[in-house]
Amino acid sequence: MDTDSVRLFVLAAEKLNISAAGRELGMAPAVASAKLAKLENTLGAELLHRSTRKVVLSLEGAEFLPYAKEMLAQENAARAAFGQGSDTVTGTLRFAASSTFAQLYIAPLLPEFLKLHPGLNLDLRLSDTQFDLIEGSFDLALRNTALADSSLKARKLADDTRILCASPGYLDEYGTPAHPRDLSTHQLIAFRHSSPRRLVGPGNTQGLFDPRQANCRVVVDDGASQKLATVAGAGISINSLWSVHREIAAGSLIRVLPDYEVEDQSALWLVYPKSNVLTAKVRTFIDFLLDRIGKSPVWLEPHTASSLAVKPRP
Repeated sequence: MDTDSVRLFVLAAEKLNISAAGRELGMAPAVASAKLAKLENTLGAELLHRSTRKVVLSLEGAEFLPYAKEMLAQENAARAAFGQGSDTVTGTLRFAASSTFAQLYIAPLLPEFLKLHPGLNLDLRLSDTQFDLIEGSFDLALRNTALADSSLKARKLADDTRILCASPGYLDEYGTPAHPRDLSTHQLIAFRHSSPRRLVGPGNTQGLFDPRQANCRVVVDDGASQKLATVAGAGISINSLWSVHREIAAGSLIRVLPDYEVEDQSALWLVYPKSNVLTAKVRTFIDFLLDRIGKSPVWLEPHTASSLAVKPRP
């Protein structure tokens, strides 16, 4: 199979424009169309639906795309083994992440990353809803749960410590729980479809943060909104330390039940489709995030640790 045609298809699938993909590879529009048609004839399937107005990836094209990317990655790896190829990383990286985490930690780093790699573009999908990496043709995603999909691989970015917190105003009005069982009399804020979370305290004493057994008056599907509602005094919620450490340090949020840990062993994972070769653009972005975020997470700095030591309000 002609890898130039495969490369053309991958670019055309990313741009949804065959002529633009051809120009990037130094091909005239007619040549690009002919190469793509030949590839489709070889595969016996239409990879891109064309009309006079637009180009759309077909179902067969979406299924072939991950394999096409793998073929190119294998070719690049083979060239690199013989000292061939360019050190410049090019192309478009499709990355999915939690909108809350991306706004706080990834978006501010993008100018630096783009300056370091002028040949690389980023296509970001930021949402607290998880996307299917294979179906969505994503190169990389950030997730906070362990892998359940055997078709994926992962690199740990950082621990994802969870804590219970509430605003000072809420605690002044409703009191401060001293034991997990006290949560049943409080207003809780929780994610939609959230399951009970086990809390483990001194001497292995245990309890639950269970919205279904308490007065859960606010249900959300967005981490930033949950934090804002908690700061505003709507109730007690479980938040990732990376999301609330600034508010904890400033005093606009107070840790609730600080002697208890949320036992879920959560971590932030950089997840990518399983393959024999990690593409240069994915490896470059992973290395960048590990260096800028994972090496020394700002939410684990000493000032955060001292803030978390605050005991319950009387």
